[in-house]
Amino acid sequence: MQLYILNNPKDAPLAADAEFLTEALFNLLQKETSEAVLNAVKILPTSADSSKIIETLLPELDETQTQNLILACGLFAQMLNIAEDIHHERRRQIHEHAGHSAAAGSLAETVRKLQARNIGTNEVQQQLDRTHIAAVLTAHPTEVQRQATLNFHRRIRALLPQREHCATEEALAELRREVEATLLALWQTSETRHFKITVKDEINNGVSIFPLSFFQALPKLYRSIEHQFQTAWPDIEVPDILQVGGWIGGDRDGNPFVSAETLRHAFTRHADTVFHYYRKQLGELYQDLPLSIRRVNVNEDVLHLAAQSPDTEIAHEEEPYRRATAYIMARLIGKGRQIGLTLGCRFGLLEPYPDAESFIADLKTMQQSLRDNGSGALAQARLADIIRTASVFGFFLMPLDLRQHGGKHAEVVAELFQQAGLEDYSALSEPQKQAALLRELQNRRPLYNRYIHYSDAAEHELAIFNEARKIKDELGENAISQSIISNAENASDLLALALLLKESGLLVWENGKPKSRLNIVPLFETIEALENACPVMETMFSLPWYRDLLAGRDNIQEIMLGYSDSNKDGGYVSSSWGLYQAESGLVALFKRHNVRMRLFHGRGGSVGRGGGPSYQAIIAQPAGSVAGQIRITEQGEVITAKYADAGNARRNLETLVAATLEASLLAEQQDPDPALMQALSDSAFAHYRKLITHPDFIDYFLQTSPIQEIATLNLGSRPASRKTLARIQDLRAIPWVFSWMQNRLMLPAWYGFGSAVETLCADDKGRLKALQTHAQNNPFFQAMLSNMEQVMAKTDLTLAEHYAGLSESPEQAAEIFNMIKAEYLKSRSALLNILQTEELLSNNRTLARSLALRIPYLNALGSLQVALLKALRKDPENPHLLQMVHLTINGVAQGLRNTG
Repeated sequence: MQLYILNNPKDAPLAADAEFLTEALFNLLQKETSEAVLNAVKILPTSADSSKIIETLLPELDETQTQNLILACGLFAQMLNIAEDIHHERRRQIHEHAGHSAAAGSLAETVRKLQARNIGTNEVQQQLDRTHIAAVLTAHPTEVQRQATLNFHRRIRALLPQREHCATEEALAELRREVEATLLALWQTSETRHFKITVKDEINNGVSIFPLSFFQALPKLYRSIEHQFQTAWPDIEVPDILQVGGWIGGDRDGNPFVSAETLRHAFTRHADTVFHYYRKQLGELYQDLPLSIRRVNVNEDVLHLAAQSPDTEIAHEEEPYRRATAYIMARLIGKGRQIGLTLGCRFGLLEPYPDAESFIADLKTMQQSLRDNGSGALAQARLADIIRTASVFGFFLMPLDLRQHGGKHAEVVAELFQQAGLEDYSALSEPQKQAALLRELQNRRPLYNRYIHYSDAAEHELAIFNEARKIKDELGENAISQSIISNAENASDLLALALLLKESGLLVWENGKPKSRLNIVPLFETIEALENACPVMETMFSLPWYRDLLAGRDNIQEIMLGYSDSNKDGGYVSSSWGLYQAESGLVALFKRHNVRMRLFHGRGGSVGRGGGPSYQAIIAQPAGSVAGQIRITEQGEVITAKYADAGNARRNLETLVAATLEASLLAEQQDPDPALMQALSDSAFAHYRKLITHPDFIDYFLQTSPIQEIATLNLGSRPASRKTLARIQDLRAIPWVFSWMQNRLMLPAWYGFGSAVETLCADDKGRLKALQTHAQNNPFFQAMLSNMEQVMAKTDLTLAEHYAGLSESPEQAAEIFNMIKAEYLKSRSALLNILQTEELLSNNRTLARSLALRIPYLNALGSLQVALLKALRKDPENPHLLQMVHLTINGVAQGLRNTG
């Protein structure tokens, strides 16, 4: 990739921001570090080979200077990322203000497309009424930055745009002083955690996003949706089509530290956050509505609320809306105190609201009165936003999913069978397991006996389900709606979970039919599991008992698809095609059985884990697979990038809404040629498996990447592997992808593609033309290639070869590296041929520019990491070396983004 030069007039503000930040950083380094470090950082952007600079300089630096050089390179990459983000937003605003056509992924463009197709009010309303979109926050450990670091980044992000508006030298000097003070604090703050992060820490981090962005973004977005749709179709009513969900505190797959206690803690923190928000908003509403009965008429039901108000100040006797607001606040805080929160209320406490619906009903009573009596603008202002947020957030802030490995469910079921004197469940065949489980599910007598001693593992699992039932009773039915089965492979996995729900009171009998309070969601993760998804669901839909269960859940079956393990298992091409095929097959199966499908996409930040732009990803789904129902995980550093400020959060959530509605109402995608794609997938799979099953591959990976050091980083509460780091199948997908990003090979996102294209086109030159046509016209293939292109542009074979030098077996490492290098060159050439371009990112100016700014510092960090890893491998007990390696890992991850 050619380095992008900021010589376009449109980039002048970016160049000025970069110069401003660079000057501030040099001032910092001049005061905080040595001349050798300062000079090295200055020459990096002008050097063609940073590794030579590092190789020459490193022996002359002491430990402190080396650490400072690492921090300096990381800081430059971080600040230039921020400058690039601000410029991207600047260009977007200029585009909008110039009156250009709305961008793809915006609601305005979606409405325009719908109108162009003459889609009427009824069809739009019906679609909105059956639309369910969720961005689900998870604790998957790919965010390397501490909250303290992120806070400083937000401060710089807020300060930098002020540069263009400094009218005097004095104002510019004051801005420079604030920026340099923030940079100094950031420099003197430890980037890495010295402690192991806990589930409670993860819960707190997840909750912190809401006051930062979601509380502002959600009401504004809903207001925008209403405006856009009601302008086009005046009679449209916008229901709650979008929500933010979570896993943090309920996801125990591979995490032994998630328990009933952490689940309760999560909801206590959630409730505390949302109740504080409601109290603040009601306090401001109280100030907004001092309307006097001498000036306005007021409906009787509002006067009735006011008559019960604890606000007895004489000055407010004639202000019923204020007094009604005080009444609502006193009941709301009463509910907060009832569930264990320590909120205070200036008006005292009243009888707690039984549920969020009662709270909303009183708010709507006030709203209706304002509408009826000439105060419509006030009815649609803050009060409307409180009603919408209360409807979306309820008393629980965000619904949490439960998730556990199917094998763990089976172990608990086997123990319940054993203690009840039933057959040996684990020894049964699959048909026998299904029969035994259905027998027990249709028997109302419980298996669990509280007078029998069960294993800690069984009690741990059952306690979580019991706590979930209590939380639903206290905070609302929607507080927990999903229970996900990781590694689902058989119909018995779904029935085993159903039995645990029955034993916990979450699955009961009503009117002779089974009624579940949770959705039973299988997660199909591996290539084999994806291929088996349709047979498993065919079995389930053929069971009358299960169809009765679905009838009580609005006849909706949710399916979760795992991108990470299928990629690790079969490579990027086979994973992408396997997922597409599974979705297509499920669409046909659900249609045949007349069941509504909701797909839950378990996407990570990196392309190797299903990452990439959300709009393109949703539009690329098979026809009929969205149908207004979609959930998507948001993980680690992606949460920060998308949702850490209200503006970004609103735009990214808007994209989810726009793409979902387009995919549902305008679905015209033609499936790619199945024979062509299958041949490509089969060949890519064979080449990928040939690499990862090579007898020397696992040693190459462990020795030439920082996987061992990543495992010791305090990123999250989960272990880095299920059992051991010595087997790929036991390694979690996140550190797998994270490691390939660090050594700059990015292998999970492209390996096998080049050889597959070469094989495919060797005997039939027409296939290249077919692939080129697909790249131009098919959204699935376009998205797959676009994501691959972005990753390949970040790959650096020269730097990767330095990592290969870390191997303890140089000859074997050289063989593996040469296989990887040859495949990269083939894949790059194939990609360029199919895209019919000469350079990677030739049509992605924004990313090309962004990489050009960061690459010198990232390459320097990579060279530093190689040198430090070499030293650490010789002195593995040296804590200072490990700390510096951790700093380089942080720096590369922050600079490259999309780590896992």
